[in-house]
Amino acid sequence: MRAMVIERSKQLFSLKIIKYGIIGVISTLIHMSTALGYIRYISDSLLQSNIAGFLLAYIFSYTMQSYFVFRHDIVWQKALKYFVVQFGSLLTSIAISNLFYYNNYIKTILVIIIMPLITYTIHKFWTFKDEETKG
Repeated sequence: MRAMVIERSKQLFSLKIIKYGIIGVISTLIHMSTALGYIRYISDSLLQSNIAGFLLAYIFSYTMQSYFVFRHDIVWQKALKYFVVQFGSLLTSIAISNLFYYNNYIKTILVIIIMPLITYTIHKFWTFKDEETKG
């Protein structure tokens, strides 16, 4: 029974979308902690703190997604594509939050569920569309 659970866990964590999600959660934590730290220790600017958080999270996310999910080397062209998708996702999340008249909890849940699925699909078929380059 234990061996079967371990094997199923290995199969689950071998799925790209699961790896993508785990890295995404860590990236979100990096963004939040950077922004909060910036506000507390550097400046009370919400814009500046979120730019700093976004950029650090972007660097971590692109690097980890490239190596561990899509198995690509770090390439400036792909880094730019990744940035476009992530920044577009950020703008789309803001638009969703402003367009829908649901309460903030429902809007947040919509963004948390829908946006990673959309960005994963765009990255898979556009950002990292070439054949996988790393073993």
